[in-house]
Amino acid sequence: MQLTFVTRQDKINKDGSAPIRAIITFNGVRVRKNMNGIRALPKHWKKERVRPNTKGEVYNNHIEYNKILDDFSEKVNTIFRYFYLNEITPSKALFEQKLADKIFSANALAPKFFDSFTEFIETNRTTKALGTIKKYRTVLGFLKQFQVYSNYTLHFDAINTEFYEKFRDYCFDERETLNNYFGKLVAILKTFMNWAFERGYHQNLEYKKFKRIEDTIEVIYLTMDELMRLNNFEFNSEKLNRVRDFYCFGCFTGLRYSDIRQLRPSNVFKDYLKINVVKTRKIDQTIPLNKYSKVILAKYIDTIYEPLPLISNQKLNQHIKTCCRRAKIDTPTTITRYIGQKRLDMTYPKHKLITSHTARKTFITMSLMLGMKEAVIKEISNHTDSRSFKRYVDVSESFKQKEMDDTWNKIEITTN
Repeated sequence: MQLTFVTRQDKINKDGSAPIRAIITFNGVRVRKNMNGIRALPKHWKKERVRPNTKGEVYNNHIEYNKILDDFSEKVNTIFRYFYLNEITPSKALFEQKLADKIFSANALAPKFFDSFTEFIETNRTTKALGTIKKYRTVLGFLKQFQVYSNYTLHFDAINTEFYEKFRDYCFDERETLNNYFGKLVAILKTFMNWAFERGYHQNLEYKKFKRIEDTIEVIYLTMDELMRLNNFEFNSEKLNRVRDFYCFGCFTGLRYSDIRQLRPSNVFKDYLKINVVKTRKIDQTIPLNKYSKVILAKYIDTIYEPLPLISNQKLNQHIKTCCRRAKIDTPTTITRYIGQKRLDMTYPKHKLITSHTARKTFITMSLMLGMKEAVIKEISNHTDSRSFKRYVDVSESFKQKEMDDTWNKIEITTN
């Protein structure tokens, strides 16, 4: 890139002064920009700047004019350093867009997009839950794969409507990503872009227009009959008995897997647990114990497993399906998912849909059906998202209506 300032000899005034023009050349492209309001006499124009007038002459605004020329030079150089650092091939249109952008400045000289994303992950590593950091890393890998597949170079200014449409099509057509997972990818990308914006890495706000797709999905939970069948089932494998106990303890307390995994004997009291919640970081959360959760804890007192066996989430999700299959929790259950506008209806034996997450869902749903107050359930389960909690309320209301239909509404009314 080369920048020069020249006088326009075709626009000389009667007093002999001429306007100044900037000429920027790069990659065989030439861009001309008039420096509006700046004029200079030939004797004052030296080395592409306005020289001071002599004492006997009228002030020629050399200080103001040279400041404008210096600022312009700095902005042009900043634009091309930005192109270089982000591996952007400059074009006349893109250069003129940046030149006209009044808020574009040296703050835009950020590290490369993926380097910044890595910095974003590392910055949050000590303040976010391990599961959240894993999600951030997954999104980073997903975006790198998208760039390779689409040949769409990612930099901060490229996160625009064109990117969103290409990324959406890649997710749905190539990766067959479910809508809700796509929504999570977009949400994390927007979180990263907000983080980078606050650090002055970019001034691009188009990402704020991105829409997070989110479909309502079924609440998979164990009915009371299924839960008790599983809880009372005696497996011929101690490993499966321990897996069952770990899972059922979540059903009876509403604890997340991460919180059960962190339990220590010091967290257990006679009628309650006192924990620091991993996900929400709530301190001294009190979880009441019912008779079923107490029985499970009692099994492991003074054993190497106290208060509960430690099981990885992967192993728990794998073996709890086996437990439920052997306990004949096999009601055909249909789930519906969407990939874009494509609808997928899939029916499975229920045991195939049971994961660590369904334990907490079982606790909330069963507690509502048994008449526990919503506010109490939210407090016990440390539930902060009212919209997602409403799904459980809807399920319990539907269950109550079914019970009404199976009882009172079956009574035939006779008239005399």
